[in-house]
Amino acid sequence: MSRLEIILGIVATISIFFNIGLILYVKAAIVRLLSISEELGDFQQMVDAFANHVKTVYELEMFYGDETLKNLLEHARSFNEQLDTFEYIYSLTEIEEETRLDDNENTESEQTQEEEEER
Repeated sequence: MSRLEIILGIVATISIFFNIGLILYVKAAIVRLLSISEELGDFQQMVDAFANHVKTVYELEMFYGDETLKNLLEHARSFNEQLDTFEYIYSLTEIEEETRLDDNENTESEQTQEEEEER
């Protein structure tokens, strides 16, 4: 073996290990991103529910016009609007979930059609 072949072999081996490490790192980063996306989506739903609850309480006759509840409602709305800026992150998992739901519905409808044809 010539010196050039040895050097090329070493460089190729280093490149292979580097690429494997890079693939593992990217995979771990994507898993973390999807996890954060799901958590932000859940958090958005909780804030929506909280804002709706405060609005319902504020609209009750007993509390209508209460300044504290009014400020709390405004704070919840502004917080909810701020969370909307992160929609591009938590929408990542919503698309994935919608695809899974559509696939399940298609499978169920195909099974129903097959059962009807058998009858």
